[in-house]
Amino acid sequence: MTDTNYTHIAFLLDRSGSMMSIKSDTEGGFDAYIESQRKQPGRCTVTLAQFDDQYEEVYAGRDLQTVPKLDLQPRGSTALNDSIAALVRSTGAYLAGMKEEERPASVIFGIMTDGMENASQEWTRPAIKALIEDQENKYDWTFSYMGANQDAIEVGGSMGIPAGRSLTYGTGTGNVEAAMTAYSAASASLRDAVAGGMAPAAARQAILYSPEQRAAAAPVADDAPDVVVGDRPPGRSRGTIRRR
Repeated sequence: MTDTNYTHIAFLLDRSGSMMSIKSDTEGGFDAYIESQRKQPGRCTVTLAQFDDQYEEVYAGRDLQTVPKLDLQPRGSTALNDSIAALVRSTGAYLAGMKEEERPASVIFGIMTDGMENASQEWTRPAIKALIEDQENKYDWTFSYMGANQDAIEVGGSMGIPAGRSLTYGTGTGNVEAAMTAYSAASASLRDAVAGGMAPAAARQAILYSPEQRAAAAPVADDAPDVVVGDRPPGRSRGTIRRR
């Protein structure tokens, strides 16, 4: 039996060069997210990973109360698929090292990016979709996707993340903050529901983004994406699914 009063948050954050225009907003939004989660009851640990064409874990399994402010240094291209797989593997290994009764009942996995996949070398989008669905169905993880400059519902769906947990955000004033505020409310609701005895699979049905949250985060019409490209450029090798 896992610990219903313990939550682990795994967050994958884009730091590719295009994030420079929203560097400060992203730092402030993430810091506000962490601060809001500190106000929730129960134990919580955090793993933060950043990616461009390289993957880096900033910290892993860190107690929520000691998480430092975000320092985002945008650079490089966008190896989104490979980075999702890397954080899934790392988080799985972290949890596998615990006794069953010590593991968190809630595992919240967030993905935030402002660009499209263009640099992965190993993992395809179909392989990522299978990996995410496996983690949700077998291990009760809850994935959410936040994407700017794209149709996040379509991209999230290509990863196996339902529309209700995929959020399109803009890069204008207040959009990043609104996206992180919505994600924070969803995280808090999930934590509360699981701590109250609800199964994670049932609890995640209650954390869908509202029309009001979507409107607050949405880009203005002139910034709305015209084309969504959900996978890597042709010619890359297909990845295989690794399970923890």
